[in-house]
Amino acid sequence: MIFKVAVLQKRSLDRQPDQNTKTVLSAMEEAARLGADLLLLPECFLTGYELPFTNDEALADSDPHLTILCQAAAAMKIGLVATAITKGTHRPQNAAFLIDKSGAILMKYAKVHTCDFADERCLESGDGFQVCDFHGVKLGIMICYDREYPESARILMLKGAELILVPNDCGAMAPRVQALSTRAYENTVGIVMANPNGENAGCSCAFSPICWDQDGICIDNTLLLADDQTEGLFCAEFDLDALRHYRETEMMGNTFRKVHAYQALLSEEITEPFLREGQR
Repeated sequence: MIFKVAVLQKRSLDRQPDQNTKTVLSAMEEAARLGADLLLLPECFLTGYELPFTNDEALADSDPHLTILCQAAAAMKIGLVATAITKGTHRPQNAAFLIDKSGAILMKYAKVHTCDFADERCLESGDGFQVCDFHGVKLGIMICYDREYPESARILMLKGAELILVPNDCGAMAPRVQALSTRAYENTVGIVMANPNGENAGCSCAFSPICWDQDGICIDNTLLLADDQTEGLFCAEFDLDALRHYRETEMMGNTFRKVHAYQALLSEEITEPFLREGQR
């Protein structure tokens, strides 16, 4: 079984959801022609990512732009990860909606690791990671800064994710791309990341967890690695039969972990050299 993810590497327009929705519809049409199962957008694509945002400016979960995209997903028989600044309880949230091929919203994920050291201090953090069934494939989502913390991908793996989708919008991508390859390897999950194009940006990518063949010979697990400047649609194909067999036979993921030694991970204490302004 091949699962094909189309990745849009493009920067959206600030606070222009009408035009951004048209861009997404066009990308969905192209992705559907290419036989993709799902289209992944960069972070906050519908609203743009120019902060600060207020709750009044943010999109509601029932916003007509999302309705249009759900209807298009059903008509084109393609899934979509739609991203936007959305209304939160007290402040807006950086969110992603996973829409299936029937146009149903399977889940809304709000970014847990907001960048409180920068403009995202105006946002409300999400309170957990989710995994859902997308036509027989277990999908999880983490957004941009989430991927800097190995716990994000690990929790998604523990909740059953086979593939992790990463809407992103940042620069200095080389170490971040390397980290995503590692997240795939150590958690035995596939990972796909969409990032807007631009100088020192772009580099949308996808990685398989399969890092050696049946003879134990190391292989390149890179399925996709775009350049920084090219705008457009890229595709990554995951062989789910091979991925699932690998997960059933290899020693990574949730196999020989020594959980009793991990209690410090639950401590909220922060000490030098990690004290920073804006920590919550």
